[in-house]
Amino acid sequence: MKRLEHGIEVELVEVAREMADAARRETLAFFRAPGLRTENKDDGGGWDPVTEADRNAERAMRRVLERRRPDDGILGEEFGATDGCTGLQWVLDPIDGTRSFISGVPLWGVLIAVSDESGPLFGIVDQPHIGERFEGGFGTASVVDRHGRRELRTRRTGRIGDAILFTTFPEIGTPGERSAFERLSDRAMLTRYGTDCYAYTLLAGGHIDLVVEAGLHPYDIHAPIALVLAAGGVVTDWSGAPAHESSRIVAAATPELHRIAVEVMAFQE
Repeated sequence: MKRLEHGIEVELVEVAREMADAARRETLAFFRAPGLRTENKDDGGGWDPVTEADRNAERAMRRVLERRRPDDGILGEEFGATDGCTGLQWVLDPIDGTRSFISGVPLWGVLIAVSDESGPLFGIVDQPHIGERFEGGFGTASVVDRHGRRELRTRRTGRIGDAILFTTFPEIGTPGERSAFERLSDRAMLTRYGTDCYAYTLLAGGHIDLVVEAGLHPYDIHAPIALVLAAGGVVTDWSGAPAHESSRIVAAATPELHRIAVEVMAFQE
């Protein structure tokens, strides 16, 4: 991954952590709280939930950037894009996994990434309720939890028959996308569903081997890309091209497993 001057890297990490702290306060104030109101952002007949916690958390992160990095660009799920002039953009998802959030399931996360034109440089996946913060980029991947800080590394799985595969929804994407995913699932040792961004933390931590998803936006994936790459994994779109502007993601523990996954899915538009 690309490196910047050391002083800039240190500042960016500090700012990202400050944003994560701010979002923790806002999200924890609402998680599992009685009377949480949910709205539907999808006016096309689907269901895309949003809560006051989503909006408050993104506002809090944006306030940090207004004070610390006012010239950087921002892309946030709830309040869209703000132009910058530094070549850096903060990509924010205040609650990835709002369906889990409103259900009381602690597998949602706050996603924070700083990116340039080449893709994400550093990312945080924060789970406030569990108290786990995953960080990746600038040469390191780590998690801070009740045990302290420790480094992360993907495991060295090379055979699809030994692999644990995750995706968020069983009914992944379009019929064609689902068919491609099922070809891969049929060959994996185990397939599990429903963990949103938390699946990428399990991949970075060496617990699972593959995450395959479709229908994503940049704010869903920039922070997980930074984390998995820093932990030694591979992340591309389903054709093997760069992932940060794609809606289809295959993240793998090893290059060997990634190659097999792309070949097995053999997805074409």
